[in-house]
Amino acid sequence: MRRITRKVRRKRKQIIVISSICLLLCLCVGYAAFGTQLSIRAKGNIKEKPHCMLGDIKVNTVTEGDGLYEDIYEEGKCTYKGANPNNYIMFNEELWRIIAKETDGTYKIIKDEISNNKIAWDTSNSNIWTRPATLNTYLNGEYYNSLTALAKSQIISHSWNIGPVASFNNNLVGQIELEQSEKWNGNVGGLAVSEYIRANTNKEECGTLYLINNNASICNNTNWLIGKTYWFISYIAVDHFVWFLDGGSHSGIAGASSTYPFRPVVFLKTDITLSGKGTEQNPYVIIN
Repeated sequence: MRRITRKVRRKRKQIIVISSICLLLCLCVGYAAFGTQLSIRAKGNIKEKPHCMLGDIKVNTVTEGDGLYEDIYEEGKCTYKGANPNNYIMFNEELWRIIAKETDGTYKIIKDEISNNKIAWDTSNSNIWTRPATLNTYLNGEYYNSLTALAKSQIISHSWNIGPVASFNNNLVGQIELEQSEKWNGNVGGLAVSEYIRANTNKEECGTLYLINNNASICNNTNWLIGKTYWFISYIAVDHFVWFLDGGSHSGIAGASSTYPFRPVVFLKTDITLSGKGTEQNPYVIIN
């Protein structure tokens, strides 16, 4: 009888031990699965910072201060804004600056230094760029021919927005649409007025020509394209008048036969590869 009782007890203990082991195994497996699920969910919740690829370099975009911004007016475009963003690039063995990476993947750049000589936008006082204007002829003739062979191979002939800009208007969206209403294809051009406005980080006080006109002293401090006098590619829909930057934040209107310095602008091909940091001391360098 005692033997039977002992056997029963042993069996009960075995059952309890086996059950406990099974329970522990189930808990371990369940915890591991739960932990994995949490890890997957956590990774899924970590969003990569918005960025724009410059060559093979990933540049995170910003929402304030100097830097590269997602353009709010054209989807897929990244625009440099601020007083002095890190947008320096070596081109034609000179220092240039990146205005934007365009929606088609090209890079629009502007020479850092203005020309030493002054030139009429058009000597016949016409404000029609495609006539062609004197500045158009010079940039795509004598100036283009002065570029190095390597620089020429890196440029792409591109479509430029050359539509009219109304004087001191307060509607940047409408202004961009008007600029886009007229096109011209070429190798070298100039800055459009809307691009100059978009380079300002202070949208509330400097986001239109009207606002810039009223807040010039404020807008001087938040736009890397100011501080120099040079021609724009844009014209005003009044005979003979075209746009230029007067050295401060003001964009001015002048007769096309007036003479001012210029800053060449070009589009670089989509398949370039870059190295460097984009600073003035360590600019981007085209390595292919």
